[in-house]
Amino acid sequence: MFAFSGPVLWAVSVHLDKYLVDRFFRQSHVAVLLVFTALAGVLMLPFIWFFAPAVLNIGAGSIAVIAVSGVLYMGAMLFYLQALQAEEASVVAPFFQASPLFGYVLAYVVLGEKLSVGQMVGGALIVIGALIVSIRFGKSGAFKLRLALLMLACGFVLALATLIFKIFAIAVAFWTTTFWMFAGEAVFGAALLMIAGYRSEFIALMRGNTAALLSINASNELINLGGGLGNRYALLFAPLSIVQAIGSTTTLFVFAFGILLSLACPRFGRETLSAGELTQKGIAATLVAAGVALLIR
Repeated sequence: MFAFSGPVLWAVSVHLDKYLVDRFFRQSHVAVLLVFTALAGVLMLPFIWFFAPAVLNIGAGSIAVIAVSGVLYMGAMLFYLQALQAEEASVVAPFFQASPLFGYVLAYVVLGEKLSVGQMVGGALIVIGALIVSIRFGKSGAFKLRLALLMLACGFVLALATLIFKIFAIAVAFWTTTFWMFAGEAVFGAALLMIAGYRSEFIALMRGNTAALLSINASNELINLGGGLGNRYALLFAPLSIVQAIGSTTTLFVFAFGILLSLACPRFGRETLSAGELTQKGIAATLVAAGVALLIR
């Protein structure tokens, strides 16, 4: 169940990210948004250290590698936000399916993880179901190379960061690894603020939209943080590829929440509610449910 906390909360976060990007970052660089992510991690550090003081009892080499995973995670989010700046959330989200595929290859090569035939079929059903829900039948459009490259890069870097986290979470400790990963994210945020242009944009945004930006972003970061912690905790109990396959259900939840937004708040929702679209999503949901059933057997 920890693995499912990630896709549910991340789906909410995707819609909030899109709202933030459209409202505050349409004319700004989305890298500035990652400063808030870094700040959320910094605020968590003293709490983790207070409840788990052993986080400091780790070698400098291990600290450096774990911190690199935090930097990689932030890099993946930068690719994702750049894609989200130009496309709708429901168009971007399906590309997250690349991450479990990269994760499976990395886990097999580095960790020697092997899945049973049933688990591989289950993972494939989840990915196929999530991809089906993203297809737009009867709608033509050119292949979006920039979007594909950004999200494939995001998927690979995210899978690599997750692999590093899993290795150290098992070898050292979950909260120790989380602490130094957040520290790496803080380093990334500090590096952004050292760039004059980003620093000026951050200060200007804070001065002009302090209350709205902080309240919405704080809520979004808490939701994203909860999903990330739940997903990473699941890595202690299941193979990397399985956890990432379950994480690929984020696409379905993005569409589900998009439908709810369209019904409750049409001003914010953009999902089509035709019979064909709902049937398509129902088929996809059935495939994902079957895939999950095979994975958790």
